[in-house]
Amino acid sequence: MISQPNAAICLIGDELLSGRTRDINTQTIARFLAPYGVPVKEVRIVPDEQDRIVDAVNSLRERYTYVFTTGGIGPTHDDITADAIAAAFEVEISEHPDVVADLAARYAAMDTEFTPARRRMTRIPHGASLIANPVSGAPGFQTGNVFTLAGVPQIVEGMLEDIGHRLQTGAVVQSVTVRGAGLREGDVAEQLSALSDKFEGVSLGSYPWFRSLQDNGVALIARGTDEMVLAQVADELERLIRTQGIAPERVSGEA
Repeated sequence: MISQPNAAICLIGDELLSGRTRDINTQTIARFLAPYGVPVKEVRIVPDEQDRIVDAVNSLRERYTYVFTTGGIGPTHDDITADAIAAAFEVEISEHPDVVADLAARYAAMDTEFTPARRRMTRIPHGASLIANPVSGAPGFQTGNVFTLAGVPQIVEGMLEDIGHRLQTGAVVQSVTVRGAGLREGDVAEQLSALSDKFEGVSLGSYPWFRSLQDNGVALIARGTDEMVLAQVADELERLIRTQGIAPERVSGEA
């Protein structure tokens, strides 16, 4: 049994790679998983090409506890994710009778034709379990440790509501931020590296900001699962900033 589960995200779509569409789903999924103690360790973006999707999914599902894919399960010709997932798991794919019935009723209620293109959204890899879609009806699905979601951010949020109960939870990663107004990264880089070596299991990050000549500095962020150790690290970060003649400001979380 894996003591600390983790996850990867595979974003699918030419529109993401071209820059026409901005990625929102990474942040949404990562924030959803955080309270379950499932940190996101890798994010990939792949085009609407089946071989590339298959390669990415197979690589990620071997390496991480969970994989979340977004995009490519709609009604258009370039929505090929369902076929790619079936190919990755080497299973057949066909219309799911429950999904056909649900979508047929939904479109009838909207007085909208249930066209062959819309029926494409009823095709589910064999052996997959459905993920409810409270927003637009067409479901996502779970195949092994891979959750296949839509690409529309609002629909992703809705589908995540049907995923939490399926997850193995882990230790929740906490964080604390110590800010130093006027601090420069180069002034503390060596000491920060030494602290990172001293406290195993704690991730340390340095994040400068520059809003103006009068408003700039560095935020030092410590992340870890042990609150007592995290508090010790925060004390060390405050001392580090004080050595530069700057008054530290401690903030809970990553503000």
